[in-house]
Amino acid sequence: MSEKKKGGMNLPNKLTVLRIILVPIFIVVMMLPASILHPTVSGLVGVGLFIIASLTDMLDGKIARKYNLVTDFGKLMDPLADKFMVIGALTAIVYRSANIRTLFIVALLVVIFRELAVTSLRLVASSSSGVVVPANMLGKIKTVMQIVCVCTAIIEPVLYTAIAPNFKIGGELHAFLTNFPPLTYVTCALMIIFTVWSGINYFIGMWKYMDPEK
Repeated sequence: MSEKKKGGMNLPNKLTVLRIILVPIFIVVMMLPASILHPTVSGLVGVGLFIIASLTDMLDGKIARKYNLVTDFGKLMDPLADKFMVIGALTAIVYRSANIRTLFIVALLVVIFRELAVTSLRLVASSSSGVVVPANMLGKIKTVMQIVCVCTAIIEPVLYTAIAPNFKIGGELHAFLTNFPPLTYVTCALMIIFTVWSGINYFIGMWKYMDPEK
């Protein structure tokens, strides 16, 4: 007897629920004041939680497809959990990191607008034509870049703080790297590019299913 017939939640759905639970925990950890939890500790714990959440994102879909455990619950909650994870992480970074706040506000708005537009288009196409478009390579690269960007933005300042005394990085150079973290800027720019690119590509592919007269 399958898990579905027993009425229990299968493994992919459990992983999705775990990801949803991890998101608010991650946000709380990232937003804790330094008086409660040292920024280095909160950064390391936060990036660990985010990596675990990202791994559940990778595993739940693969397991569901491989063992034919796709459910309506998973179809609804899996993409929602992904959006909660990324948008929640970007919001936490905006709150936490004043030096990169403007950049990540832009990134956050791009991600939100892209997800709203694509989700709306997907719903219209599915309801009018019954079309379900699987994630393409651009979408997968976008997701990877979002994960890399978030992890980099959290861990880069922690690394600079840790290596500065050991490698005798001067105060001016350390201040520059802290205020303008190069890896964070590069990965965030790439994330924005692939988020916009994948959204445009999705619109081009789905536009044929849009009937302006209906």
